[in-house]
Amino acid sequence: MTKIAITGSTGFVGANLQNYLKESYEIEPLSVRYIPNQEFEIEADFLIHLGGKAHDLKKVSKPNDYYEANFELTKQLFDAFLDSNATVFVFMSTVKAVADKADGVLTEDVIPNPKTHYGIAKHQAELYILNKELPKDKRVYILRPCMIHGPGNKGNLNLLYQLVSKGLPWPLGSFKNQRSFLSIENLCFVIKELLENSSIPRGVYQIADDESLSTNELIELFGTCLGKKSRIWSIPVSLIKGLANLGNYCYLPLNSERLQKLTENYVVSNQKLVTTIGKPLPLSVKKGLLITLESFKKKE
Repeated sequence: MTKIAITGSTGFVGANLQNYLKESYEIEPLSVRYIPNQEFEIEADFLIHLGGKAHDLKKVSKPNDYYEANFELTKQLFDAFLDSNATVFVFMSTVKAVADKADGVLTEDVIPNPKTHYGIAKHQAELYILNKELPKDKRVYILRPCMIHGPGNKGNLNLLYQLVSKGLPWPLGSFKNQRSFLSIENLCFVIKELLENSSIPRGVYQIADDESLSTNELIELFGTCLGKKSRIWSIPVSLIKGLANLGNYCYLPLNSERLQKLTENYVVSNQKLVTTIGKPLPLSVKKGLLITLESFKKKE
């Protein structure tokens, strides 16, 4: 049976991917961390590198942590892949390696200009991989997912879900934004296709569900899932921004940075990926989100 080595196998994506692939492949979880001058031996047919340091929303990490975990470690693993008999290397990057804010629809043609240490380190890893000469018998895929969600995921979606489930109103209805999401089912489907279809060209692919949603639409979807009428308040934008500015100094629940995250536009195109694979993604954006929301309900 074909063997796949997976780093980051205990994380949210890794655990789901193992479960998705286990019937077709022998899975070898690979526990790794950066140590200077270390060398790996890859004894698998495929290597999927999910491990690394995620974006730290609490801002307590040191900048060097990102470069060691997301750049230096990736270099070591990729070099080991090149020296091994493995034929496919999949590197999990991020859309944040391209842009922290998306002006218009984000495609692979956008020139990367990351702003955070997390995004910069991931982009450096991408460049290292892309600039290496690759043997003809090896395939390399760099994946840039947007916000991934699914059963077992703890993040901003869960926070919004708790707000709706408690009957609290969404006060930012005046903001009209669009965001892309990625269900874990669609991500696992894409990775399996890349492993099995040798005709898919090497390169960089962004991954997102087919459609984007506004936060208001997301709140309404939560209400549908819960069997509750969504409460969306359209408070004037100027008033909300004034409160957020006040929150910068008075430690209110809402500040300018949090407001930006909640209301920003971030639309990612998956056209290159879907066209190249030649198959539709299994789940629509709403179907994927409903599966995630149902998992939140089961935990209550």
